[in-house]
Amino acid sequence: MHEPIEKTNEHLSGVKCVVTSCYYNAQGNYCSAEEIEIQHPDARETQETDCATFIKS
Repeated sequence: MHEPIEKTNEHLSGVKCVVTSCYYNAQGNYCSAEEIEIQHPDARETQETDCATFIKS
């Protein structure tokens, strides 16, 4: 299990997040996580990827 990622008062530049049910979702479709992790090392298509940073709010 990963350590929890810090939530900040800033947003990650260049990262758009429209998942309103995520703890890190910020107004304006921004991500307020300190960092993000996208998973599936062998992904070949978009639907094979997953945001491992997601936490249900």
